[in-house]
Amino acid sequence: MPVDNIIYEKVHGVAKITINRPEVMNALRPVDLFEAKAAIECAEKDDSVGVIVLTGAGGAFCAGVDLKALRECKLKGGRVGTQLDNAARDFIETIETVSKVVIAMVNGYCITGGLEIALACDFIIAADTHVRWGLRCIWGMSQRLPRRIGWMKAKELTFTAKMITAREALCINMINMVVIPEKLDETVNDLSKKIMNNSLSAIAAHKYLYNHSMLDTLENGLHLEAKTDFVIADTEERLARFK
Repeated sequence: MPVDNIIYEKVHGVAKITINRPEVMNALRPVDLFEAKAAIECAEKDDSVGVIVLTGAGGAFCAGVDLKALRECKLKGGRVGTQLDNAARDFIETIETVSKVVIAMVNGYCITGGLEIALACDFIIAADTHVRWGLRCIWGMSQRLPRRIGWMKAKELTFTAKMITAREALCINMINMVVIPEKLDETVNDLSKKIMNNSLSAIAAHKYLYNHSMLDTLENGLHLEAKTDFVIADTEERLARFK
């Protein structure tokens, strides 16, 4: 997969995708978003991959939009440009719709659009260092954040542009786990192994149900769960292990 600013690695069924622009805190341009989406799609097509880990190189997860890239965009009504917005939304939608579990491994600053990307992942594991989260609605934050932490808290953080630490993010249920920096890789690897030990097709089915139901009513969600058929090929094999 020829890319310029995305590193793709695969070890024991885990695909690790690293945004590799540390000199700008992994800030994103349209080309980076296209490449990141292609990397996610590559992992989705690989049957040996069960977990996707998304992270950033250096001391940041992602600083959001590359402000230099905005010079090439037509700013109107607070938007950063159709080319950038569409690329970001396509990338985020891909994260949410792939059948594989996606873990955001937050190793440093996670700001604006970077947080919006992390919120689309199934898990967020953050290092307890100088990690801070800056909030601004660009690519779906106004809908995902309040559903994660509640409307009142989302308004507070957004309206004040408050920066919070990883520990504070954990306290308001924005992320799953906080660990010391030296344990971040180990923690994500352990989580990935636990996921890989289960039925990946069953996990894919549950991810589909969870993500669709979050944006719908309870009644419709129950109907979706009851009426949707999934291909889960390893049920008999797994049941046979119980004696």
